[in-house]
Formats: sequence, C-alpha cells, structure tokens
Amino acid sequence: MNGGRRRGRPDADAAADAARSPRPPHTPRPPLPSRSLQPSSPPLPSRSLQPSSPPLPSRSLQPSSPPPPSRSLQPSRSFTASSQPSESPQPTASTTPTTPTVTSPTTPLSFGYGTNGLADLRLDDALALLADLGYDGVGLTLDHMHLDPLAPDLAARTRRLARRLDELGLSVTVETGARYVLDARRKHGPTLLDPDPDDRARRADLLVRAVRVAADLGAHAVHCFSGVTPPGTDEDTAWKRLPDALAPVLDAATAAGVPLAIEPEPGHLLATLADFHRLRAALDSPAPLGLTLDIGHCQCLEPLPPADCVRAAAPWLRHVQIEDMRRGVHEHLPLGEGEIDFPPVLAALAAVDYRGLTVVELPRHSHAGPHFAERSLSFLEQALTLRHDDTSGRTALPGSSS
Repeated sequence: MNGGRRRGRPDADAAADAARSPRPPHTPRPPLPSRSLQPSSPPLPSRSLQPSSPPLPSRSLQPSSPPPPSRSLQPSRSFTASSQPSESPQPTASTTPTTPTVTSPTTPLSFGYGTNGLADLRLDDALALLADLGYDGVGLTLDHMHLDPLAPDLAARTRRLARRLDELGLSVTVETGARYVLDARRKHGPTLLDPDPDDRARRADLLVRAVRVAADLGAHAVHCFSGVTPPGTDEDTAWKRLPDALAPVLDAATAAGVPLAIEPEPGHLLATLADFHRLRAALDSPAPLGLTLDIGHCQCLEPLPPADCVRAAAPWLRHVQIEDMRRGVHEHLPLGEGEIDFPPVLAALAAVDYRGLTVVELPRHSHAGPHFAERSLSFLEQALTLRHDDTSGRTALPGSSS
C-alpha cells in the first residue's frame, strides 16, 4: 500500500458495481522461469546471476530449455480447507518461528513492480517497461488511470489486458490500494469499517470486482486491507464490522478460486501479523483468506525481524510487497535507503517455498518510476548473490546508502 511519513506512530495510509455471475475457478498456469537464490555466491558487477548447477532459466542466463509461454505463477499453497493449518503460534517477540531456519534455499523467486509506482505512465507503457527490464510480473493496482474497476467496459478491457500480459510473459497480482478510486474527496474511502453499511458495501463491491478481474487475468491473488478505524468508532465495534464486510468478498474468492490476501498496514485496524490471526479466528479460518506481507511494514512495527516474519507468515503467505523502511517510520523507501537487510529476507522467502510475486512498492516515486523500476530489480538480483555480513549486521549493496 501507499507509504506516508509520520514519526513515532505509523501513518494511516490506506485505499467496487455491476454484479456478474461468478466464474468457474481459474486454473493457475505453470510457474514462470525465474532466478535462483545464491546467498553464498560473490556479488557480480551486473544484474546477471551466478548460475547453480544445473542453471535455472533466467533472463540473464542462457536457458537450458525453452521457457513456458504462460504468465501465471503457481500459488505458494493451495487454499483448500484441508491445507489450512488449524493452529499456529502468532508472531510475538518471544515466539520461535516454526518454519525451519534458512539453510539451503531451493525455490526461485519472481519479482514484480507495482503500477502504483508507475502512475505517470500509460498502463501498456508500464507493462512494456517492466517486461523490457526483465521483471517476472506486475502488481496491478485497479485505478482510474490504468484499469478502472468502475468502467462500464471493464470486462472488455480486462480481456485485452489478459492478452497483453500473455504477449509480454508477465504474471500479475491484483491490488486494491488506489487512493481515490471510490471517493474523490476521501483518501482510501470508504473502508470496510465505515459506520454506514452502504459505504462498507461499496468497498466490498470493489473487492468483489477485483476478484473477478483477477480470475479473468489468471492472477495468483487479490490484495486488500482493513482500513483505518473511523473517528467515533471503538475498536471492538470495528472488529465486528470487518469480518461481516469481508464475507461476500470471501464468497466471491471461493467461487473464483482466487485467494484474498489481506495486508497488515501501519495505522489500520489490522496492522500486524497478530491482527491477521485475530481476523482468521473471527472468520473461523476461511480457506480463501491469506496474507499479503509487506517487508517494509515488518521493519516498521513488527516485533520480529523481517526474515522471521516471513517464516512466521509462511502458511498463509499469498502475496509479498517489498521496499526499504526504517523502524517506527511508515515511509516506503527505495531499496538500500532504509534499515532492512535483504539477503536474509529473500533467502527466507525461498526457503518457505513462496511462489507468488515479490512486488516492489514505491507509490510515491512515480515521478521517476522507470528509474526506480530498473534500480530496484538490479538491487534485488544483486541481493540474491550476496552473503549476510555478520560484522555490520547488514548487507551493503551497490547503489545503497549504507
């Protein structure tokens, strides 16, 4: 989601009508070829990766076999009811992650870039840029300047977009953090927590539309958030509204076969991993409900380090957003300009078998979007090849400010 700047207390930075018949569940396509993780390899002077043996297909390596034509990624976990863990420790400072320690990562990672950080580009230009740079996919924010979820010809536009994504070989996650897509005067309004039930229904309708778009695009998840607790609403009341408002969205997600991945957002009612587990319990652990984990938010306010948050969240992980951040300051920073040590985070994602997109989220950097898109991918690919420096506690990467 969008980052703001507010010290001491994290910023409340948050973001639809024609109902159509639910579509049959879409069938995820095979995973795209991607880069393998090599934490012990020395850094290379360019974005190419040091191949392991045998090499995985990658844009900077000579592929050993032709890549599959599909854009979709295999979800990290099936969200059938039988696959959901019945109990799991919630992340706290004293909780020991139950997922094995990262030792020998095997799952290739797939990187994307969010269109909310390319808001000054036409959507087709943004997609072409990401494909040319070598990204595996895109985090598509439904918004008026790209794919307007309220447009009368949404279905036709979505079909054209699906063809374009196939042509470019890009996977996709659908995101719903647009600032003013529902209300031109209220940022991220209305939310799932609004006092007016009609307003809550408008937000739920947007999410149902997003689920249908995701099914038509073959997306591997739909991202959402709770919203900020409205003035005059007590926390208990807000926690009663949230599960009720999400019920029709979860029904649509179940019918479409698309996971709904809610994001803990600083300043929102659902702000932490512990809050995510509270929502799961209130809804009786519904199968399609998963998690969007924002790595920067982990650095900002979680009691566990970001890599440990990945391990704690692994059973429910459906989508990942990534950027740099500092402790206690909800400001989305370019990679290398905050406090996060990225190689252990990427190693943890690979070790827990996460197979969705890891999407760079820099929504306040659209003024130089192409520059930051190129720089971010180079940074991430360098991070795949570097060891963690135990002497400094952080890995210094080319282009970083450390």
